[in-house]
Amino acid sequence: MKPTVLMVDVDGVVVRHPDPSGWSARIEDDLGIPRQALQDRFFKPWWDDVVHGRATLRDRLAPALADVAPHVSCDRLIRYWFEGDAHLDEALLLQLAEVRASGVPLHLATVQEHERASYLWDTLKLRDRFDDIHYAAQLGVSKPSQDFYAAVEQRVGLPASAIAFIDDTAKNVEAARARGWNAALWTPGATLSTLIPELGSGPIELRRAI
Repeated sequence: MKPTVLMVDVDGVVVRHPDPSGWSARIEDDLGIPRQALQDRFFKPWWDDVVHGRATLRDRLAPALADVAPHVSCDRLIRYWFEGDAHLDEALLLQLAEVRASGVPLHLATVQEHERASYLWDTLKLRDRFDDIHYAAQLGVSKPSQDFYAAVEQRVGLPASAIAFIDDTAKNVEAARARGWNAALWTPGATLSTLIPELGSGPIELRRAI
């Protein structure tokens, strides 16, 4: 049966940084921020709260920056981060556009905090390529928790069996499959029609479950 909607992960799938070390690889050279210090002072103690919507990015980042790099403002670091982590996989987006044109809506299902989710949707204009976005800070839970997948199902009003999903992290794919989603592990250069053959079985109409 053809899926009613295709859920797509962001980081490592739609967005793929060319440097394996990611957006912060050159942060000390570019901004004078010690990379490990930022990890220790911000990401390790506060990221879980920020990405699950229990705290805002700026409320937790500002005091961390005051300690490790007082010469750098929140605005400057966030701009450096978001702009540096915005490398779209155009080859995949072309495949996804074909899926969407066949009648299958595309949704993002991703672990993001509010500001970057907005940046992805509005500034990178993923809103023009996808029909909706579901993210951790919005839902209060993240992959691979079963609560994440259940919350997405509730938002779209569809059963697990109607949802296809691609993600580059095996544990997220396994959790989605356990939930009943038609999930596949994405690797760069893969072909959607090979990973999820059901996507090529003709156009369908999105119907919300009652």
